[in-house]
Amino acid sequence: MNTITVTKFNNYVKNIFNAEELLHNIKIVGEVFGVSYSKTATYFSIKDEESSLPCICFDSALEGLQEGSSVVVTGSPNFYTKSGRFNFVVTKLEPYGQGVLFQRFIEMRDKLAKEGLFDEAHKKKIPENIKRIGVVTSKEGAVLQDIKNVTWRRNPNIDIVLYSTKVQGKNAEFEIADGINFFSEYDGVDVVVVARGGGSLDDLWAYNTEVVARAAYACKKPLISAVGHEVDFTIIDFVSDLRAPTPSAAAELLSNERKGLENTFKKCVGRLSRQISSILADKTLQFQGTKNLILTLMEDNVKNAKNSLTKLTANISNKLNTYLVQKDYETKLKIEGLKRHNPLDILALGYAKIEQQGLNISKKAELDTNKPFEINFIDGKITAITGGEK
Repeated sequence: MNTITVTKFNNYVKNIFNAEELLHNIKIVGEVFGVSYSKTATYFSIKDEESSLPCICFDSALEGLQEGSSVVVTGSPNFYTKSGRFNFVVTKLEPYGQGVLFQRFIEMRDKLAKEGLFDEAHKKKIPENIKRIGVVTSKEGAVLQDIKNVTWRRNPNIDIVLYSTKVQGKNAEFEIADGINFFSEYDGVDVVVVARGGGSLDDLWAYNTEVVARAAYACKKPLISAVGHEVDFTIIDFVSDLRAPTPSAAAELLSNERKGLENTFKKCVGRLSRQISSILADKTLQFQGTKNLILTLMEDNVKNAKNSLTKLTANISNKLNTYLVQKDYETKLKIEGLKRHNPLDILALGYAKIEQQGLNISKKAELDTNKPFEINFIDGKITAITGGEK
């Protein structure tokens, strides 16, 4: 069995391309996708409905090449023997109207815009403090890992819930719409992120479909689109409540840095402490003022009560003195009256008091002459008897 080296085979193929005159300076029409740039060249592909062709151009004037545009490229095929890679080397590029996909994109954008799906009035506010994020993307791509890394580096307390979907290909749009609808009814998340990496217009086409746009519009949770790179725009970007240029940027938007949160918390505590101190100072002043007012009122009341008591005491004393003087006068009058009726005073005038058997004798007829009787003088008494004479 005869064998040849890889280099011989590649050179043989290259010589076939170089020898075929019909393949030189030919014009090919197709739709641009997968544009990228290096320092010396522009890389892109063109395609039709069934096939694609990788192209390279060393003209720096192609820096404005747009995805989805239809172009006519002039050039020749080239087979690089060292890498065994085929490229169409473009020497001239001319616009050929707009690509089919791009035209469908414009038509869908205009249709949904007229229905109001892009209106700012419909946009929901993104919550400030996010506790759990719902992510609609593939579980196998780097996008999910980027979102996790950025989110948990900035705030490890945030939870991430994944709804894994296709991000391109057949029926990808229906899986994406199902993921959005799931999180719309799921109370466990605060916000929804629909994400995937960059790609051509064809790669991102699922995010330009009507079913995804309407699911995003009907979502009850705030929704952020993070599809492609910063230069990529899809229909879901216009419908969503907020567009992030990349999935990592979406994670940054939704994850407040823990250190920043701690500083904010400390500032709030300090502000609250100052407010409490100010309130306590005001209340202390109010208390002191109220206490002084109460003490003043109490002193005034005590002083007024003391004055009233002094007046009442003086009044009682005056009335009591008047009463005592009056009673003293009345007593003296009675004493004088009693003195005038004092038997001793009468006896001192030379009168005598006669008693018989304990009875006062004021008349002769009352005296029993057969019995002794007593005669009371001022300085004593004597017992006498009449000898029977009446």
